[in-house]
Amino acid sequence: MNRVRGWSGENNLMEMSPSDYYHDDMNGSYHDSSGPGFLYGESECYRTSVATCESLNSSMATLASSDSSREAQCEAHSLDLNSSLTGDSTFNSVPSQFPRKRALFLKYRSRIEKQQQSKDLVFFRDGVRRIDFVLSYTDEDSEKHRRKRELYEANLIKVGLELETEDKIESEDGKTYFVKIHAPWEVLATYADVLKIKAPFKVNDLQRKSVNPLSWLATPLRLPDHIMYPDPDYFTATFNKSKADFFLIDDKDTFFTPATRNRIVYYILSRCAYGEDERLDKDKKGIKRLLNNGTYTAAFPLHDGKYWVKPKDSSFERDRYNLYQHWATFSCFFKEQPLNLIRKYYGERIGLYFAWLGFYTEMLFFAAIVGLICFYYGLTSYKDNEWSKEICSEQIGGNIVMCPLCDKKCTYWKLSTTCNASWQAHLFDNAGTLFFAIFMGIWVTLFLELWKRRQARLAYEWDLVDFEEAEQQLQIRPEYENKCTSRKLNPITQEMEPNLPITTVRCARICLSGATVLLWICLTISCIIGVIAYRLAVYAAFASFMKEHEQFNKMGSSITPQLATAVTGSCINFVIIMILNLMYDRVAIWITNLEIPKTHVEYENKLTVKMFLFQFVNYYSSIFYVAFFKGKFIGYPGGYSYMFGQTTRLRNEECDPGGCLIELTTQLVIVMTGKQVWGNIQESLVPVVMNWWRGRGARNHPDSLYSRWEQDNDLVVFGQLQLFDEYLEMVIQFGFVSLFVASFPLAPLLALFNNIIEVRVDAWKLTTQFRRPVAAKAHSIGAWGEILSGIAILSVVTNAFIVAFTSDMIPRLVYMYAYQPDGVVTMRGYINNSLSLFNISEFLPANRPDDDEVPPWFNGSITTCRYQDYRYPPGHQNQYTHTLQFWHILAAKLAFIIIMEHIVFMIKFFLAWLIPDVPIDVRDRVRRERYLVQENLYKFEVEKVRCQFGGYVDEENEVISRHNAL
Repeated sequence: MNRVRGWSGENNLMEMSPSDYYHDDMNGSYHDSSGPGFLYGESECYRTSVATCESLNSSMATLASSDSSREAQCEAHSLDLNSSLTGDSTFNSVPSQFPRKRALFLKYRSRIEKQQQSKDLVFFRDGVRRIDFVLSYTDEDSEKHRRKRELYEANLIKVGLELETEDKIESEDGKTYFVKIHAPWEVLATYADVLKIKAPFKVNDLQRKSVNPLSWLATPLRLPDHIMYPDPDYFTATFNKSKADFFLIDDKDTFFTPATRNRIVYYILSRCAYGEDERLDKDKKGIKRLLNNGTYTAAFPLHDGKYWVKPKDSSFERDRYNLYQHWATFSCFFKEQPLNLIRKYYGERIGLYFAWLGFYTEMLFFAAIVGLICFYYGLTSYKDNEWSKEICSEQIGGNIVMCPLCDKKCTYWKLSTTCNASWQAHLFDNAGTLFFAIFMGIWVTLFLELWKRRQARLAYEWDLVDFEEAEQQLQIRPEYENKCTSRKLNPITQEMEPNLPITTVRCARICLSGATVLLWICLTISCIIGVIAYRLAVYAAFASFMKEHEQFNKMGSSITPQLATAVTGSCINFVIIMILNLMYDRVAIWITNLEIPKTHVEYENKLTVKMFLFQFVNYYSSIFYVAFFKGKFIGYPGGYSYMFGQTTRLRNEECDPGGCLIELTTQLVIVMTGKQVWGNIQESLVPVVMNWWRGRGARNHPDSLYSRWEQDNDLVVFGQLQLFDEYLEMVIQFGFVSLFVASFPLAPLLALFNNIIEVRVDAWKLTTQFRRPVAAKAHSIGAWGEILSGIAILSVVTNAFIVAFTSDMIPRLVYMYAYQPDGVVTMRGYINNSLSLFNISEFLPANRPDDDEVPPWFNGSITTCRYQDYRYPPGHQNQYTHTLQFWHILAAKLAFIIIMEHIVFMIKFFLAWLIPDVPIDVRDRVRRERYLVQENLYKFEVEKVRCQFGGYVDEENEVISRHNAL
């Protein structure tokens, strides 16, 4: 058994025994929490200490002639350095001078940096062993934390990991220790077998992709092959340590990628114990708990170097540099993403996110093209808009007097004043609206089905076909363990595990969680009601203000009180959404923690449901109000409906004279665009500011002073929910694009522009501003796929209702084919047909306009006013009740919804059946790989047996030959 010897803080020689199983190359370090010293390998500790001291003293000697007055300080500082390295307390006689001495030490070390090895590397001091993980901590904590670290690191060494500790005097802040971890081959091979990691055993003999004769057209969009395909294409099989010769192992140090290495090390760190007695303290294990209780301050894998500097050694590839140059810069916005390189560097889970985001952006391109065509149709049919011509005509629209839109402060107005609004509404409320609504219902189906195929292809290429998440699902959260008061037998592992029984307290927690969710949803709805009340209250104020100011009177046809109210209300609603959004994150996490989920997968699923529910209500509730409630329950002159009753005098809001569809478009544009702009600004600036603040003191230090682990430690932490937030942002955008796209065909175009920026912003901050995340596997995008499917189904319903009830398309079609008086298929006379009459003398005093509000052109000869509805005129036996045309239109609307939904759903289900989830070539590759695994394993075993028996035959023949010779 090898024994590692070193000096402790009390200057006593101590010994440490690594595991009997892993005894080769055990050259790690161990921090003794009983004193400020360290345990190193004897030769390494001595060599490092002497080399550093001699280098420093020789440098000071050369500088003495130029500044002899500093000689005493140099000697004192050299002694202080020796004290720090050896742990001898006799050197620490002047602690008050330590900051000054430290500054002098850094100054002299910067002058001799060329003589020392650069610290901007990912290797131990020997330059051979790769740093797979880094832990950091400060000594400004309790003895209890020091003991936990001592036991934890000792157990890591027993497992076989090799440690090397950087003293705090080597750190920029002078108080942080860094523990560097290296996993040797034996550890990697053992846990690769445990985790069922796939490894290459044969070069892929199938063609990677078919040759397309038109592929040269996409040449400007492509990246170099060494970036797109950083590794050769192999057939892979589950790694088996006992059959290591079966796999293509050229170099054990590079056989496992850095992402796989840090995943294996993190698996060990998350399960390693730190208790005094493992049998009694089974719950005390895992790096997450040590980070939560402050024993360690950080745990992260290292980036492989600077992203802005090309490696000097061409044989040493730095994936981070390549990712930055070919992916994380905005100049590459039109190029494809290096998904294989992303997967190699960050792992499959992050790779799948960017694959999904890129595919979603590609599909948005087609939706944006069709949306532009529909918008262009609205522009080209601008002059053929018959009902807008009637509104703008002085003979028709100029002679139609409309009823007041609010009580007292609103007056009579002429329909021709809404001329511009009617033209603007035609851009989005035309025949193209119906076509685009149906198209988007089919588009979402194609998007989801084609993504399943792309996901299946990536699952094969990234060795995720047989990936099992059972091990991850069984991983118990430390927070759950802390709350457990009993144990029960796990039927799978047959081990006793923490158990939290369903007691009165736990039921109360679950009930409180549900009540809190309902409370916050009601809070969101109440905020929307408050915005509606604002719109109702200020409408009259806007009308009076515009009447009093002459400049607004000149622009009255462009800026109406309805438009001003809608825009200001939408802006206020957006501000409220952003404020509530900040609170929802905290509330959702607090509620989920209150429920105490058992596993990490269960925790993420619960949090996903709550966050999406909150965000759904927060972002979409105001749009649902404008689309399906505004202007639908207003009553009629003389019988208006009021919010909260007539005592409030808040009359239910009417739609803009141009129609509710233009208001829905305004609301959608403000909320969607505002969210995207604010999100990109926040994602870009916050990490930059945080990193600038944390690394402001060491930014200009040379590599010999500012080590790779310190640089990464100063970066922003890539949290466990960081990827969750990115998915949530895109899923909410997908809702904007699909749920309400019938009102705004340009929504996919806005989303496309945003996503082009989003891909590069996410890539930039992940490559330059965040610590390297721990690699993790995932066979799909998880619960987000189910949420997207739900939104896709709901979008068919919402778009059908928007076309039927928010747009005026159905009333126009009913008039054109059933109520056109001339019997000609034309829209002539539609405006007069769609407006009902009301006798002005029947206005109630509370509804009648004030005398000072009546316009000059209004005189006693005007006895009636018009309002948009289908009711019988005054004097009719059924006056002010709905006409037969109203019921025909309502029936047509309901029939349209049913027909459209059935047509789109039939097409969706047919496409889902027609398009297989797994491409045929991928299915063939999977079958061939499984066949080759069996065939090659059989040949390997046969050859192995033949070699063994061949050795026995050779020995027997040799014995016979000797016997015959005698």
